[in-house]
Amino acid sequence: MSITVREAQREFTADVAYLNTAGYGLPPRAAHEAVLAAERDRAAGLMTPARPDASVARSREAFARIIGLPPSRVACGAQVSYFAGLVAASLPDGARVLVAEGDFTSLLFPFLARPGLDVRPVPLETITDRIDARTDVVAVSAVQSADGRVLPLDDLAGAARAHGARVLLDATQAVGWLPVPADRVDWLVCAGYKWLLGPRGTAFLAGTEEALAGLPPIGASWYGGADAGDSVYGTPLRLAGDARRLDLSPAWGSWVGQAPALELLERVGVPAIHAHDVALARRFRAALGLPPGDSAIVSLPVPGGTADRLRAAGVITSVRAGRLRCAFHLSTTEDDVDRAAALLAPVVDAAPGGAAPAS
Repeated sequence: MSITVREAQREFTADVAYLNTAGYGLPPRAAHEAVLAAERDRAAGLMTPARPDASVARSREAFARIIGLPPSRVACGAQVSYFAGLVAASLPDGARVLVAEGDFTSLLFPFLARPGLDVRPVPLETITDRIDARTDVVAVSAVQSADGRVLPLDDLAGAARAHGARVLLDATQAVGWLPVPADRVDWLVCAGYKWLLGPRGTAFLAGTEEALAGLPPIGASWYGGADAGDSVYGTPLRLAGDARRLDLSPAWGSWVGQAPALELLERVGVPAIHAHDVALARRFRAALGLPPGDSAIVSLPVPGGTADRLRAAGVITSVRAGRLRCAFHLSTTEDDVDRAAALLAPVVDAAPGGAAPAS
């Protein structure tokens, strides 16, 4: 049953104006209580694997529905860097990988650490134009972590297809608020603890059947077995025939909290969340005299110590790349925006430059 943004906001209990979902998301009440209940069972010696394993399945299915792919094309793990590393490990020596300068290192480092690859950093604004017949893979974030710039995803996918290049899209700062063309990229990776509102320790890999089939199951374990319960001991190798062969054995408590969080996002719907988040970001920009944008993240220069002063006043933000980063999501209200803007207006007026250009 679908619910409105306002109804969903009743599920969040923070007393602060929380503008840091780009750092970590707040858990809805059901997710928080599920994690606490699982820990109580563990402490009492009553926990069984059945409940967290069911949470992994629920999370896989909900994530697949949110991005519009079948669950058979979604793998579950713990970190984006692991899944990016599988892609890097699958490439032949000499493969050219196009990346964006200043992108998040969990996406960049797996390629830079792999000997023999030709990794080419380019400005984000030119990455689509730089794709050519020599490009094998474009690895880039859908939304930049540092400043919220949104990549024109349809343009990227079209250019890659025209030149026969594959796309690895890091959607960590996108899925949950921004519609993404998951059916038009080869691989999509996403951490669950930010806009998907889960505990730290969940991540997803999705993609086309062909692209997923080319990834080496370097972290193969019993959990990726065709029948996990019958894959605990001995030979031969017997992995699942779909994306589940790339699963990592789950951190149980994290997935117990991830499933209800995803299901809440799904009930509200990404289109409604997108409209809510971007409207709040634009309200914030307007209050500070900044141009409108299309991102749920706003980055702006402020004097040193501003984030600490905001925290003392009950407004939670973060600092990235030397700028204040404010993120607006499902748990954020108009009152939160107005409170933060009122505190920031004097320091923004005094700061040199301005906010990041409208995305």
